Amino acid sequence: MTTKRGPGPEFVSNPFIKKKNLEWSLDLSRPTHSSDESSSDELVDTEPRPDEDRPETSAVEAGEAELESHLEYFSKRLIRAMLSPFPPGMPRLSIEGFRSLYEANSDNPKGAHFIVHQHDHPIAGTHYDLRLQINETSSASWAVMFGLPGDPNSKRLNRNATETRIHCLWNHLIETASASTGSLLIWDTGTYTVLPPRERGHGRGRGKQADTDSQSSEAEDTSPELTEQEKLHRAFQTRKIRIRLNGTRLPHNYVLNLRLTTTDDIAGRAKSARPAMRRSRRGGASRGRGARGRGRGKGKGKAVAPMTSSDSDSDPEGEADDNEAEVVKAPAEEAEGEDVSAMEREIRELADETVRRTNAYAGATNSIGSVHQRRWYLSLDRPACGFAKRREAGRVVWESETRGGSVGKGAENSDGRLTFPFYVRGVEVERSVMTGRIGADALRDWGVEGFVGRKGWRPVLN
Repeated sequence: MTTKRGPGPEFVSNPFIKKKNLEWSLDLSRPTHSSDESSSDELVDTEPRPDEDRPETSAVEAGEAELESHLEYFSKRLIRAMLSPFPPGMPRLSIEGFRSLYEANSDNPKGAHFIVHQHDHPIAGTHYDLRLQINETSSASWAVMFGLPGDPNSKRLNRNATETRIHCLWNHLIETASASTGSLLIWDTGTYTVLPPRERGHGRGRGKQADTDSQSSEAEDTSPELTEQEKLHRAFQTRKIRIRLNGTRLPHNYVLNLRLTTTDDIAGRAKSARPAMRRSRRGGASRGRGARGRGRGKGKGKAVAPMTSSDSDSDPEGEADDNEAEVVKAPAEEAEGEDVSAMEREIRELADETVRRTNAYAGATNSIGSVHQRRWYLSLDRPACGFAKRREAGRVVWESETRGGSVGKGAENSDGRLTFPFYVRGVEVERSVMTGRIGADALRDWGVEGFVGRKGWRPVLN
């Protein structure tokens, strides 16, 4: 019998592989990228991303993952995201100061933590979330489209502040980014102090010294036995909140008025009591865009917004004419386009119904009686911030009592803290006090490509 010939010495097992390719080898000792490598695209593809750790941040935010310490978890991500060198000439809160601030207020019935988040959402658009601690574990939240006011002579001193969901306090620790929610940065954080309501007629027909004496007397708390949370609850029920924010970026002695008119209170409660619209299973994201377009064209879903001067404790001058344009719409009302099972959809609808009914996300407690999407008005308390008004060329001008003259160009202190007047300029300019990043930096760090934000946002510069 003829035997089978064995393989020759030049036998190639796969005729489609070139011999020179067999000489390739992998060099595993080479670093991922060097500091002098070329493009930013390479950094996006090769740099370790936060979401490679477990559990994923999205799961933590959704309440689907348990953590022993939210502070430890998010502190590590903030440290990793810090720019080096840190951008010069801007305020910075160290990670040690950040941790101490949160530890002193979290799980504390006397805690008074606040945060201002810059949120560039693809549907709701750019806005600034002001969040105030209301109990040991939760915070009330208002969305302010153009950010906090900083010019006492602004033509748009009053801003719409849309009441949103009650958040868990650990949300104050977050900086994140995704294609579906956009970028979220810590614009400022610190503690708040609730001030007693201002007396009617304060500062009218009196001199500067009388204003100063009245201002100092009002700053003295008439209820020292109450905690800041209790004072906030009391002021919230009267729908008039006067609050000082002691932050890292905001000027010293920065005081705001938050007020809710009777008409907007009734309209907000009626809107919140309506049954939730069932989300369409077809159309997905395109339906969401179409719904927004129809809303603008036909005027559906507009909040009732008649002004009632009897409810106002602020100067009526400077009210925004285009108030409806400043209302931050709730992105949760948009349709979802992802394919999920019937059981998963039912579970989500039940969870959404609980959130809608309580106006609180999972783990948070609505102990203050917050109502979703009520439209408050936020304004700078000019006398409390150290300004007095005088007449100049037939118009009222607010001037700084400490400077002894009218307000000039805004500046920053040696520590980068803002001074009056200041202006919030949006995601392309404003940086995080923790990491020094702008919105685009956060999107890049999280590997988000091709993000398209909502158009039309303009800073208020007058």
